[in-house]
Amino acid sequence: MQNFTFKCPTDITFGRGAEEQVGKKIKEYGGTHVFIVYGGGSVVRSGLLARVERTLTEAGIAFTVRGGVQPNPLVSHAREGVREAIAFHADFILAVGGGSVIDTAKAIAHGVANPKTDIWDFWSGRAKLEASTPVAVVLTLAAAGSETSDSAVLTNEEMGIKGGINTPFNRPTLAFLNPELTYTVPQKQLVAGISDILMHTLERYFTDVKEPNRLTDLIAESLLKDVVASARVAIKDPTNYDAMSEIMWAGSVSHCNLTELGRKKDFSCHKLGHALSAKFNTTHGESLTAVWGAWAEYVHEDDLARFAHFAEAVWDVPKDFGDDRAKAEGGIYRQVAFFREIGMPTSLSELPSGILKDTTIHDLSDLVTAKGTKTVGCFHPLDWKAVNDIYTMANH
Repeated sequence: MQNFTFKCPTDITFGRGAEEQVGKKIKEYGGTHVFIVYGGGSVVRSGLLARVERTLTEAGIAFTVRGGVQPNPLVSHAREGVREAIAFHADFILAVGGGSVIDTAKAIAHGVANPKTDIWDFWSGRAKLEASTPVAVVLTLAAAGSETSDSAVLTNEEMGIKGGINTPFNRPTLAFLNPELTYTVPQKQLVAGISDILMHTLERYFTDVKEPNRLTDLIAESLLKDVVASARVAIKDPTNYDAMSEIMWAGSVSHCNLTELGRKKDFSCHKLGHALSAKFNTTHGESLTAVWGAWAEYVHEDDLARFAHFAEAVWDVPKDFGDDRAKAEGGIYRQVAFFREIGMPTSLSELPSGILKDTTIHDLSDLVTAKGTKTVGCFHPLDWKAVNDIYTMANH
């Protein structure tokens, strides 16, 4: 077993009616003034926000609300939330929504606890985060896993940069997971979320640690297979409670670090995807599936045995399929084929931005590698040329 440290302190309430416990649980954790954050308004139209507010009122907790969080959440919106939350004397931030809403809530929480520091200073590394405010989450979209993760991603629209930070202070205190709240998610968001869940595990599964912990592997492989099977059911019937339950819980497990114990995060595809999102406002999940196949093709020779094992364990490629190279390529093909099966893009041409000019790919490569001054990932550290090559391979 490789060494690791693991702590996931989020108190999770899972199942039908989980959101009915919000007021009671926040009160148990000492909350008195709750600043609620949500997105485009679906939680208002569905009545979810009103139900959550009722639980707070019944618990004797004061609250105020701020909507308008966008996909690829903006630091400017979070800054405004910080000012409002401080004025309200907020001692708990409550996200009602998906990953973008949760990441915005985390940013607001950091800003409330550090009123003299601009929150982007934490994202840029100019300031060290040493305190935050408790965050609670009512999850409406199984995707980002932000409800249990130590990460948060923001876009600085002035600088054209999308980036994340990893810190224990990003871990939500409370999470309320009711799969029924995901029934009305549009199919495009459903499949993008499914893809994000898969990618959070794939980006931990392929690592430069050659002898990863076997139990970690088994958890990761089982999660990947479970999500694939559940996705095929959920896409046909998004009100299938069992399928949506599996997907929702997998999203939380995939990003709480449980599937990386004894390994490292690679997340090079996330870096490539973030650049696409920053430049073109590309949907996060779509940016990942558009580049994963090209990335896998570019790097799989580094560890054919690992890719071959993935093919056997996750995609049931037979042991007698051929040598490791044949099995590795078979596994990559089947993973890409699944993304295509559920309607996700597997090349840059399928994104709204379309086929990119060489100069645009150069600009994206500059963005990913800070103009060639750093590499990304650990399975195969990608320098400027490698990033540029992968984008080019995906540009069809």
